[in-house]
Amino acid sequence: MKSSKRVAIVGGGAAGFFCAINLKEMCPEMEVTIFERSTKVLAKVAVSGGGRCNCTNSFASVRDLQAVYPRGHRLMKRLFNVFSYRDAYAWFEAHGVPLTTQDDECVFPAAQDSQAIIGCFLREAQRHGVTVRTGCGIDSLSQLHDFDCIVLTTGGMTRPVLELQQEELVEPVPSLFTFRIDDEALHELMGTVVNEAQVMLPGTKMRASGPLLITHWGMSGPAVLRLSSYGARLLADHHYEMPLSVNWTGLSEAEAMAELGGLTVKASQKQLPNMRPIDLPARLWTYLAQKALGNRSHAPWGSLNRKELNRLVNVLTNDQYRIAGRAPFKDEFVTCGGVSLSAVNASTLESRSRQGLYFAGEVLDIDGVTGGFNFQAAWTTAYVVAKAIANQ
Repeated sequence: MKSSKRVAIVGGGAAGFFCAINLKEMCPEMEVTIFERSTKVLAKVAVSGGGRCNCTNSFASVRDLQAVYPRGHRLMKRLFNVFSYRDAYAWFEAHGVPLTTQDDECVFPAAQDSQAIIGCFLREAQRHGVTVRTGCGIDSLSQLHDFDCIVLTTGGMTRPVLELQQEELVEPVPSLFTFRIDDEALHELMGTVVNEAQVMLPGTKMRASGPLLITHWGMSGPAVLRLSSYGARLLADHHYEMPLSVNWTGLSEAEAMAELGGLTVKASQKQLPNMRPIDLPARLWTYLAQKALGNRSHAPWGSLNRKELNRLVNVLTNDQYRIAGRAPFKDEFVTCGGVSLSAVNASTLESRSRQGLYFAGEVLDIDGVTGGFNFQAAWTTAYVVAKAIANQ
């Protein structure tokens, strides 16, 4: 009688547990062991989404996968034929985790608590007999010579020794981080949110839009996080020091000029601070008017000349800053880089150079913008690996 196949999963995170549970559901006779270096599993899931776990996205607003997966979009499109965001939604609900979709298309547990996901994974792993070994780091694949298959789900920055050739790896760098900007006047606006901002890296085609949050160190919010993802490699190459352009209004220059021109007529007697264009936050408008007009920032709207209007339009639609680094603490959860996609079989995610070695989750050179896309990549790649091993 043939003995059961033994599978080692290195990494006790989202992709590791999802792969293990699906493996056991497909092949109950398999022996599946998760190895986790730390003493706690699923720690990243616990703090994701502000403790609520943005576990996927409806993709209803996604027209091009490259917009949400700056790296790996072609492979993700292919793998979605095996396990898509719709499948992930159905999987969680079938396993006792009701989900809810927000107005911004982000999907969360209905309980609004990441413990709903963690509890599901721990419960299903125990029910299926998955062995979980915490405090057990794997530094070399030779430690797992007794296993028939190895699945690496170790994340991007803290991988074990992969024992791959250099050309099979893409140097990992941070993605999804906030920008440090050395501007004390800007820092005084901390807590200010602009809902329809646009940010871009001048001289490139990289731009992003959405809510922008001003912080005591610079800028954050979905727009900035998206731009950091698009420009992760470029920003790293420039040591996180690059110019940044901000459009605070989401309008074109012509549209902004029309808006201001209208105010010079209908609010001609009112001073600038008392009549804000495009309903900008009051403190931000005062800051921008001072930046554009100096001591004329309290002048009546009707007294502005064409040159002053042009200055206001420029600061509203093309405000210039200098990125002076990432945020002063390690807030990034995602990395750009990892195992090169050319080094794996696109259908099974098995290593092309080592039979029986598979990769899932962030260890692959796949990463997405904020909004649940990175967790979806974890579910999709983990399921594909589980199916590939089960099909053997």
